[in-house]
Amino acid sequence: MNDLMKAYHHCESIIKEHSKTFYKAFMLLPKEKKLAVWAVYAFCRQVDDIVDEGLSPKEELFVFKEMFADFLNGELPSDDPMWLALQDVFQRYEMDVQSFHDMIIGQEMDLYKKLYYTEEEVLHYSYHVASTVGLMLLPILAPKKKNALRKDAIALGQAMQITNILRDIGEDLERDRIYIPIDKLERAGYSLDDLNNRILNNKFISVWEEMANKAEGLYEQALSTIHLYPMHSRTPVKGAAYLYRAILGSIRKKGYSVFKTKHFVTSEEKQQIISQI
Repeated sequence: MNDLMKAYHHCESIIKEHSKTFYKAFMLLPKEKKLAVWAVYAFCRQVDDIVDEGLSPKEELFVFKEMFADFLNGELPSDDPMWLALQDVFQRYEMDVQSFHDMIIGQEMDLYKKLYYTEEEVLHYSYHVASTVGLMLLPILAPKKKNALRKDAIALGQAMQITNILRDIGEDLERDRIYIPIDKLERAGYSLDDLNNRILNNKFISVWEEMANKAEGLYEQALSTIHLYPMHSRTPVKGAAYLYRAILGSIRKKGYSVFKTKHFVTSEEKQQIISQI
């Protein structure tokens, strides 16, 4: 196996370990495109890990940004195989460099901002941490339609990130982070004290549902142009959207227990969803 294939397999092992949902959805792509998706995912994961697990994340992120600048100047900034795989992706596809920069900005927000007050702020954050990934993938998934699909790829990323937020409320509280809009909670008569005390009542559920409805509207928007994707990309994108959207149904079914339980769609349910697409 040559060095490039080893690098791609390294990227595959990262997505396989960290995102079984995306791995399952994008397994359906032709081989070359699938490898490219693994490389983009490995890049995003590295930034994510620096912010969430780095010992001195601000400094580490600064170093990573310098490395990315070197990479864009045609260098391989380190012997991390991710860069070798990504270099091949950038040679094969017309990648959207700005979306890579914007994703790093989004991850950086987590180092400085822990409270989100309005839906607008949440959507702005969701664009940076999630929609950007869709924009990175568009030149791979739909090279001839990437401009026509841009707006709805952004909507899909926002829908997925709001789904993450609604699933991870308890986990985020542990890290002193609140992404569910505080002004909506307060308008519903549900205080920050209630949230910190993990009180699950109708006021909380009404806000959770308002955000879930927002996400569902964004999923609908994203799927309205699914026919513009080439045939081979259509099922993976649809699959990722359906698998993520199913998380909302799973949370409802389990009585909105987002403070204590990490909700996920089981392997059997995933199989069933994918087979129906």
